[in-house]
Amino acid sequence: MEILFKNLTLNDIVAMQPYFERCNWRLSDYSAAFKLMWQKHFSLEFAYVEGCVVFKESYQGRTYLHYPMELEEGQSERAVDAVEGYCRERNIRVHYTCVPREKMSRMIDRYGMEMRITNHRRWRDYLYNAGDFKFYFGKKFSGQRNHVNKFKKLYPQYKFVTLTGDDCASICNFLKRFEVRQLSKGTVMAREEMEGVYELLPHIDEFKLLVGALEVDGEIIALSIGERCGEQLIIHVEKALTQFEGAYPTMAQEFARHFAGAGIIYINREDDSGDPGLRKSKLQYNPVRLVDKFDVFPRRAIDRVTHIPSLRTERLTIKEITDVNSLEFFNLEYDVERNKYWGFNWRDHYKDQPTPEFFMQGIRQDFANRDEIPMGVFLGETLIGEVVLHNFGYRNDCEVGVRLFAAYEGKGYAREAVLGAMKYAFFEMNIETVLAKCFKQNLRSKAMLLGAGMKACGEDETFYYFKKTAAM
Repeated sequence: MEILFKNLTLNDIVAMQPYFERCNWRLSDYSAAFKLMWQKHFSLEFAYVEGCVVFKESYQGRTYLHYPMELEEGQSERAVDAVEGYCRERNIRVHYTCVPREKMSRMIDRYGMEMRITNHRRWRDYLYNAGDFKFYFGKKFSGQRNHVNKFKKLYPQYKFVTLTGDDCASICNFLKRFEVRQLSKGTVMAREEMEGVYELLPHIDEFKLLVGALEVDGEIIALSIGERCGEQLIIHVEKALTQFEGAYPTMAQEFARHFAGAGIIYINREDDSGDPGLRKSKLQYNPVRLVDKFDVFPRRAIDRVTHIPSLRTERLTIKEITDVNSLEFFNLEYDVERNKYWGFNWRDHYKDQPTPEFFMQGIRQDFANRDEIPMGVFLGETLIGEVVLHNFGYRNDCEVGVRLFAAYEGKGYAREAVLGAMKYAFFEMNIETVLAKCFKQNLRSKAMLLGAGMKACGEDETFYYFKKTAAM
């Protein structure tokens, strides 16, 4: 299926509400307001895949995928299959972020332990029992009770008020007072977080957000904005003027009492972003759990390869192409007839007159990026062609391709080179499946692949497809 990622808009988020409402992973990242607040900073895109919503973000020069949000059980597995194929076709490294613990067993089933897994402490959400916030019962909440009692004693005239989109002007006035201290931190995260809060305000009613504030003498001195997702109440915004002692625990309690009603078991107060003061504060409220957010970066067989191998077959040597062979390799790359069926034409990407160094730099970079293993096919000391293992997937599979100079075709060298490359893939790289394809007009290539023991496995308008497994 064709996957089309596009920029996330407000209307898109509204249309996704059924997905957010059903999602019960207890992660703030999979909520409507979170996406709205951070869409610009993470350059969020999305696509509908196999009935799921899949988000793609760009952050600090890297591309990350979010685990598919499904409406029906089993859809996400098919979506992961499709997204993996999408990335493979475009040479994008699969890298998932914010994978919930509930889905990690599926990641392990899919990729085994061939993954780099991280679970950064600073991004874990703080999850609390909603009932604890309503009452602050017990010794472990004595500090919060004392702060609330002091606040009520100092400000007996305080009021808790619920707000709507009509109150945006009053909310903005409060935020202007609050951000003087927030922005004084001088951090990018502090600035981006305030921008996200302002982004929410025009859409309070549209997103059915829950908004509450503490007022003293008619002025807002504390504000919270939350969103109900499944059995949790996510607190996206929690701000208070610190000169009003006890405002934070009072605000948290009043908000829970008003909005954590029937069906709400947990309160999610998001992460601490690695801020020491915020971490200390969140821990003082005795979370029942820090909700894991896993980064999953699957490795492919090629990622373990440290150098281009040197292989021997009955008649051939298959090894790295070096500067000694740069002129011959230039002739192979530059020959239009030799590359008619190669599947990649450098002329579509480079308009200037190339040099031998240009092509040598290209294959070195391809291996350095672990995009492919380019190997020269040598008869004695003579370079007669190239065999490549490329298009590595995440299920121990790859593709093989070969091209020869015209003078060496029809002698079985292509078949021998492919067999040599496949032997290395199966026995040294532990590849399970080697794939290949050829243009339908290229009947000589079709016969060669079948002769190398590959089995036909499909076709489309352009190609015949082949595969060989380690068991075949």
